[in-house]
Amino acid sequence: MRVLIIEDEKKIAEFIKRGLKEEGYTVDIANNAEKGHFSATTQEYDLIILDLMLPDGDGITLCRKLRDEKFTKPILMLTAKGTVKDKVTGLDAGANDYLTKPFAFEEFLARVRALMRKSDSEQTTKLLVADLVLDLLSHKVTRAGKEIDLTSKEYALLEYFMRNAGQVVTRTMISEHVWDINFDTFTNVIDVYINYLRNKIDEGFNVKLIHTLRGRGYILKE
Repeated sequence: MRVLIIEDEKKIAEFIKRGLKEEGYTVDIANNAEKGHFSATTQEYDLIILDLMLPDGDGITLCRKLRDEKFTKPILMLTAKGTVKDKVTGLDAGANDYLTKPFAFEEFLARVRALMRKSDSEQTTKLLVADLVLDLLSHKVTRAGKEIDLTSKEYALLEYFMRNAGQVVTRTMISEHVWDINFDTFTNVIDVYINYLRNKIDEGFNVKLIHTLRGRGYILKE
């Protein structure tokens, strides 16, 4: 899942980014409203973390603008202002949730997980392809009942494959959704991680799930 943080305080933004990446999320940062709006409208994100006070505007105005422009994904608003009036204003502007600084990171992650679940129209908590199961809540992955230990990046890559099972995904699509906006497309990192996944997901099984389509990309299917 890909997250955009719109936050001008560098330490806070980097702290949130580091914590989310440890949980397997792909994260980009915009340090003002203009850059945040540009990123949100030119890239695909599953969640926006939006600070209320920005150097070139405010989160309320940006939130309203994004909703007017039909941005439908969840928006979690962060702010030092914690009055009921402030919260109501943020929610009325289109935010899905509101968290006051300072906050416990454990609570922050719980709110992120809740927003991700709510954004899925089918309320899916597990992804299944053949005998491969990925639990979105526990991050547990099994195949034929056997638990598979994945790194956070391997998990993110597998989740993207499983959410697009049966469809061709290109290297560009993978880089945009699993790596951040600064990813170097000239490296072979994607191929390396796909080989890691193959060794863990397909090794020892007669039916291979990860397939390479030369000149096109990859596909996860039976």
